Amino acid sequence: MSAPRIITLGCRLNAFEGEAMRTLAEREGLGEDLVIVNSCAVTGEAVRQTRQAIRRARRDHPDARILVTGCAAQIDAQDFAAMPEVDHVLGNGEKMAAKNFSDLAAGRLERVRVNDIFAVRTTAPQLIEGFSERARAFVEVQTGCDHRCTFCIIPFGRGASRSVPMGAVVEQVRRLVARGYREVVLTGVDLTSYGGDLPGRPTLGALVGRILDLVPELPRLRLSSIDAIEIDAALFDRIAGEERLMPHLHLSLQSGDDLILKRMKRRHSRAEALDLIARLRAVRPELLFGADIIAGFPTETEEMFANTCRMVEEAGIAFLHVFPYSPREGTPAARMPQVSPAVRKARARRLRELGMRIRTRAMEDLIGRRLAVLVERVEDGTAFGHSAEFAPVRIERAAAAGIGPGEIVTLCAEAFDGDELVAQPNRQEAA
Repeated sequence: MSAPRIITLGCRLNAFEGEAMRTLAEREGLGEDLVIVNSCAVTGEAVRQTRQAIRRARRDHPDARILVTGCAAQIDAQDFAAMPEVDHVLGNGEKMAAKNFSDLAAGRLERVRVNDIFAVRTTAPQLIEGFSERARAFVEVQTGCDHRCTFCIIPFGRGASRSVPMGAVVEQVRRLVARGYREVVLTGVDLTSYGGDLPGRPTLGALVGRILDLVPELPRLRLSSIDAIEIDAALFDRIAGEERLMPHLHLSLQSGDDLILKRMKRRHSRAEALDLIARLRAVRPELLFGADIIAGFPTETEEMFANTCRMVEEAGIAFLHVFPYSPREGTPAARMPQVSPAVRKARARRLRELGMRIRTRAMEDLIGRRLAVLVERVEDGTAFGHSAEFAPVRIERAAAAGIGPGEIVTLCAEAFDGDELVAQPNRQEAA
C-alpha cells in the first residue's frame, strides 16, 4: 500500500509534523486514499492558499478522504469543516496523537475534532524514522509561542510555548544519524524560547551543546529561524566555536524601523539587531544571515521603509524572505491604519531586488573558497545541495564521479549563475 499523501503549507515545523503524521497514518494501515492537508495561518494569503490546496486535492483525488489540520484548521475549524471537499478537521493539539489516526482508520473520527490549544501544556517527542528527503532531517524541539506580536495569529493556532525534553531530542537526533542523515535542523515556532517550560529551564544553547557533545557522529547541526533578542550566552559561544553548528542563521527581524518594531510588539530594536549581527560576524566571519521582513506593515511610511532597506544593506542579509503585509483577522495590526495593497507589493518587490543584489555579492564572495556541500539529490548526473553557509550549489558531472545523495563533498565553486554556485567534483575531497 502506498503512503498517505501529505500536502504541507507554511513552516519547517509543519514539514516535520507532516512526516510524523505520515508515520502515524501508515501504522494504522491508512494509504494513498488519505490526503492530509497541513495548513498554515500566518497570513490571510496563507489561509487562501490552504483553501486552494484543499480544492486541488479533491480534484486530483476525487475518491480520497481529505483530512485538514494545522494552524488554519485549529483557528477556523468550522469554516474548513463547511467546505464540501473536506471529510475531517483535526486540531493542532490532536494531529500528533496516534489514537486519532486509529479512530480515523476505524471510522470513529468525527468530522471535527479540535480542542482548546491553550489547554495543551506538554509536547511529546515524535520519533520519526525518516524523511522523504534523504540527506537532511528536521527535529521539532519546541512549539507554541508566549509572545503577542500584533501581526501574528500563530499563538492561537499553536498555543503556549512547549519544549521537548533534551534527552528525547538527543535520542531522536541519534536515531536519525544512525539512519544515514548527515544534517539535522532544529525547528520550532519560537525556537529560542526553548526550555522555559522545562525543569531547570535549560536554554537553546544548552540543548545545542548537549546534542553536539552526546552525538559526536552528527556531522552538521543547523538552526531554523531564531529570535535575535533571545540568543543566550551558551548558544552564542557554540555559534562562535563549533564548526559542526552551521555558519548560517535566519533571524526573525520583520522590520528595520524602531517605531514599526514597537507597533509590531517586537522585543528588539534596530540597533540591537545590527549589534548582534556584528558581534557574531566578529567571532565567526564566514557566517551568512537570512531574515524575515514584512513590507508595508500598517502605518509604515516611505521613510520607515527606507530605514528597513538601509538595515538590510548594512547587515548584509544574504537570504532575505520578504512578505508583503497581509492582514489577519483577529490581530491588532489588522485594526491599524493600513498601507495600500499596491504600495505593499511595490515595497516587497523593491526589498526582494535589494536582497537579490546582496545575495549575489555574498555568493560571488564564495567563489574559489573551499565549501563543504551536503548533496541532497542527483538529477541527470548533476548533484544539487547546500554548503555549510546554506548557499545553493550545483555540482556538474557528479554522477560520473560517483557522488550521491547524503555525501558531504568539499570543493571550490567556480561561478554563480544567478541561482546557484556552480562547481566540479573532486573525489579526493569527498567526506
